[in-house]
Amino acid sequence: MRYNMRIIEIKNQEQARKELAKVNCDPGGMAIMSNKIVHKTVKVEHVLSKASLILKQTFLSKGGEAAVTRGAADFSDEYTDVLLSGSLKHFKQAIPQLKGQPWGLGQLAKELEAIIAAGENFPHRAYQLGQHSLAITPGKTLVMGILNFTPDSFSDGGKFNTLDSAMRHAEQMLKDGADIIDIGAESTRPYGSQKISAEEELDRLMPVLEKILANFSVPVSVDTYKGSVAREALKAGAHIINDIWGLQFDPEMAKVVAEYNVPVVVMHNQEGTYYERDIMSHLLEFLRKSIEIGMAAGIDAKNFIIDPGIGFGKGLPENLAVLARLEELNSLGCPVLLGTSRKKFIGEILDALPDDRVEGTGASVVLGIIKGAAHIVRVHDVKAIARMARMTDVMLNAKYQ
Repeated sequence: MRYNMRIIEIKNQEQARKELAKVNCDPGGMAIMSNKIVHKTVKVEHVLSKASLILKQTFLSKGGEAAVTRGAADFSDEYTDVLLSGSLKHFKQAIPQLKGQPWGLGQLAKELEAIIAAGENFPHRAYQLGQHSLAITPGKTLVMGILNFTPDSFSDGGKFNTLDSAMRHAEQMLKDGADIIDIGAESTRPYGSQKISAEEELDRLMPVLEKILANFSVPVSVDTYKGSVAREALKAGAHIINDIWGLQFDPEMAKVVAEYNVPVVVMHNQEGTYYERDIMSHLLEFLRKSIEIGMAAGIDAKNFIIDPGIGFGKGLPENLAVLARLEELNSLGCPVLLGTSRKKFIGEILDALPDDRVEGTGASVVLGIIKGAAHIVRVHDVKAIARMARMTDVMLNAKYQ
């Protein structure tokens, strides 16, 4: 007898319910089983050893698993990282019990609850940006077209830095499928770019921004890390701020974004490519700090979009490691913007110049979409990447039909 077995991957309860329905599971049993057949592994960093023992015993008592450092048992190590593994049922039973425990476990339980919820729930967003509506929904990757109004961008510097050429390029990107136009007036490439003053940036930015806002019906993002530039851009009618320093360069930036109540892309960045710990640990820590800064300034939680900062503060090995683990960003419960377009790491792998990197860009975009961590993709080659994104969206959406 042949049983035609196969291993299937179930990432969340929605998928669990669909698979249970296919075997005609009883509705009552389906409600119980959907919590049991979704498994999660969560890494928790820097837990007091004495707290980790309570955490471990709590999980073991619910049927889950927990791993701590050897030195936690005799307190020879004051702190330990912890790996928790189990079904959703195990997590949901352990969390309420942990909330009443000492040594920081109450806060840990709240954060754990948020992480589990983020893993289960797609970060739906419905932005009303002036007269424009912009929705982040499953099955539709948004395409952000890049308009560099600069003389020295790494990829197309000088190519679109007249008003006529910029307008033609914006029009073409919209025809090719761009959902958002992202305007940058200062090159922020991580190698060899020259910083300019806010005054010079505004002198470049405002004419093209005003003309695009006046002539095209599209949400417009402004790529700047300066609060004063963001303020003038938003005053003129820009809809989104894209900050490559994640609100951590200019203290005024968070206040400006909060005042205008607009979405903000907070990107991971750092000087140099050295990481003392696991790189995803650093990224998540940085992005959490960006969100905390923004929340303290009054930015609505739903206005954060996170960006792992491919190519910024990262060499080839670091970029590849982040791309291979993009799904870990979903722990923050925010939409993810992925910006890999024509980046140096693609050229290093394919031995290709910037304008010959569309296939490498496409591969990284498709990977991000498959991992559920590329809700918006920021690209130069809009037509080709929009098609790749569309195909990937449609194929993935058919997975559980």
